[in-house]
Amino acid sequence: MIYTVTFNPAIDYVVHTGKMEVGSVNRSESEEIYFGGKGINVSFVLSELGIRSIALGFVAGFTGEAIEKGVAAKGVETDFVHLENGFSRINVKIKSDNETELNGQGPKISQAALDSLFNKLDKLRDGDTLVLAGSVPNTLPSDIYEKILEFLSDRKIKTVVDAANDLLKNALKYRPFLIKPNNHELGEMFGVKLNSRSEIAEYAAKLKEMGARNVLVSMAEDGALLLDENGKTHICGVCKGAVKNSVGAGDSMVAGFIAGSLAGDYEYALKLGTAAGGATAFSDGLAQKDDIYRLLKQLL
Repeated sequence: MIYTVTFNPAIDYVVHTGKMEVGSVNRSESEEIYFGGKGINVSFVLSELGIRSIALGFVAGFTGEAIEKGVAAKGVETDFVHLENGFSRINVKIKSDNETELNGQGPKISQAALDSLFNKLDKLRDGDTLVLAGSVPNTLPSDIYEKILEFLSDRKIKTVVDAANDLLKNALKYRPFLIKPNNHELGEMFGVKLNSRSEIAEYAAKLKEMGARNVLVSMAEDGALLLDENGKTHICGVCKGAVKNSVGAGDSMVAGFIAGSLAGDYEYALKLGTAAGGATAFSDGLAQKDDIYRLLKQLL
């Protein structure tokens, strides 16, 4: 079974307007609502690819109830911890002549609630996959990723860590199955600016030396680079299409890679991940199955 963890799920309220006038009443031209968070996004795209997963995390209040129902309506099984106080966050994203975002803070997560999450994680068994994605709310310990990985370290579980900087670096000693920095994040981790594919491959190899089994580096218009656990380097170009949306593209790539790697073919996993990321980038929401496989044909 695949489990995803989203510490701070959200309702994304996307508002399309004409020109915004600060300090005045503005009216929307159209609106959309999405339920998500990085781990939930991974679960959504896995579902599109026909792969079952269970979404873990914390929800609270009427917004948390809406998130839980919205995720279930997409065919994703949930096992969230329900918080007694507060409400799950709403992120307002205004798309006009400029894009403006106002992201909510989210509810306070108590030690008792965190203990409940660990009780759910204790259900994981050898052969399962766990996806840890995104930043850590300020009400949780900053080393929560490490605590989870340590808790599960005696089991043969594939762990996927999609995070940045120290959050990612500190997880490497637990030998995650997959990490997915982009080229800028990779450079920031080592305090350098990476200007070529060879430099990206060099620093991806350093992350392997530090413990990562597979290092997938997204490089925007330059495609993606994978250094797999067998020491082989794979390069994949980008799909052709008009970019509409960047939210969730990285999460979609993670989901596609996980799906493609189930048969142990990392070349295919890289291409399926790239197609899934492109399908999200070229649409208003997350990738849909037909779009993913249509773009995959460009890469095969």
